[in-house]
Amino acid sequence: QVQFVESRGGSVQAGDSLRISCTTSGFTFSNYILAWFRQAPGKERECAASISWSGDSTYYADSVKDRFTISRDSVDKMVFLQMDSLEPEDTAVYYCAAGNARGISPAITYIDPIQYDYWGQGIQVTVSS
Repeated sequence: QVQFVESRGGSVQAGDSLRISCTTSGFTFSNYILAWFRQAPGKERECAASISWSGDSTYYADSVKDRFTISRDSVDKMVFLQMDSLEPEDTAVYYCAAGNARGISPAITYIDPIQYDYWGQGIQVTVSS
């Protein structure tokens, strides 16, 4: 049974940092591309960051580049999102997701939600100005 246990989100001030995490189980972690999507009220879900199954390649949305860092821990089967210099525009529900990458190049990440098989329940992050 696939399970995602997500850390708590929080309410922070603009300029603060926050790290969120997702502990996974029930699938072969090393075969999956991982990502953090986010959805703000009234907006479509977007891929904020993704990381290849090998950890060698990452993708960041332009809006978070140079502020967010995605990483993965293959021992504890976790994925992290370090968020620095947070802005009110980062307010959203954040979802961790896993997409099957068996046979895929270690340089590939996915950014389309349809490519992801498993999803967490979401973490609310609120940034106040």
